[in-house]
Amino acid sequence: MFIVTVGLVACGGGGADSAAHAGGATGTATPEGVFVPTGSLIVARYGQTATLLSSGKVLMAGGFDGENVLASAELYDPGTGTFTLTGNMTAARLAHTAIALSDGLVLVAGGTDSSNTNPTNVLASAELYDPETGRFTATGGLTAARYNLTATLLPSGNVLVAGGTDGATALASAELYDPDTGTFTSTGSLTVARSSHAATSLSDGTVLVTGGYGDGLSPLASAEVYDRVAGAFLPTESMGRARARHTETLLRNGKVLVAGFSPFAELYDSAAGTFADTGTMIQSRVGNSGTLLPDGKVLIAGGSVVHTLDGQTVGPAELYDTGVGTFSATGNMTVVEAAANATLLPNGKVLLAGGYIATPAQNPDAVDPALAGAELFEE
Repeated sequence: MFIVTVGLVACGGGGADSAAHAGGATGTATPEGVFVPTGSLIVARYGQTATLLSSGKVLMAGGFDGENVLASAELYDPGTGTFTLTGNMTAARLAHTAIALSDGLVLVAGGTDSSNTNPTNVLASAELYDPETGRFTATGGLTAARYNLTATLLPSGNVLVAGGTDGATALASAELYDPDTGTFTSTGSLTVARSSHAATSLSDGTVLVTGGYGDGLSPLASAEVYDRVAGAFLPTESMGRARARHTETLLRNGKVLVAGFSPFAELYDSAAGTFADTGTMIQSRVGNSGTLLPDGKVLIAGGSVVHTLDGQTVGPAELYDTGVGTFSATGNMTVVEAAANATLLPNGKVLLAGGYIATPAQNPDAVDPALAGAELFEE
């Protein structure tokens, strides 16, 4: 089994850890929205990061091609529907993070350059991608090597990096990247060590951190909030269900939709500091993406079926309607499989690219074939 990261749109997702078990749900809602194939990746990959640039293009960096961890990167141009290669990263990376900074540069940090379940070479290095030159250059390194971490842009322009694993244990440490100095400095530690968790910047400037794995394969239900003024993490109410490799999506009303790992989704109310159950997903999935659409709905796509022995990937996608708190079916995905990135484009469409076809869980040494396909979701 190999490390797989999910497109996080500033959220964590996927990792080397095996998915725990949860039940699924079924539904027969009439599909809405369609997936249409677009140009293919130059290099088949999964576990890459996807970052929307100020130009409207999308940077795909690193990942795994089924044999090697990749340093290559490519750009998707919505105007032409094609991918082109851009400069290589300074290091091959998997289970890393990438986030667009306020100045338009992209910060890439951490990860591992090995693909086994317990990688020995975990990275503390970081680098910046300049869309103007198409080149990556080194910047200050993390204070701690880590993968399956999260990176969240703060209102100050700094980036909060939290948690992850060093390959042996989950990490509670966190740090801040200052674009002005190009350096990372330690900040308050998480109240619970966690990796493959999710993190989202809230409307009040705090950061919600939920779930993940501690030391072991058991997911966590605990949650906490980072206070950037105090530089500290404070516990908040726990989720109703333990989760890892899930998504958090900030809604227009300021609440956060937490979905994945369990078919039962929840809403976090930052004003009250509480979680409440909302609709049940049509398909139980782990390692999925969650994307807020222009009409306020949330697209849940990709991932793997939870609690199966055959490693089945998920084809259908679904929409969460914030007005009624329910999930409904969309048209089937056509070319993208598990661990696909999802990026909302300026034209309102969602780009999903790459992924893999999961091999049977009974054969943990098998290689999951990487995919080069990409598609667009439109309502």
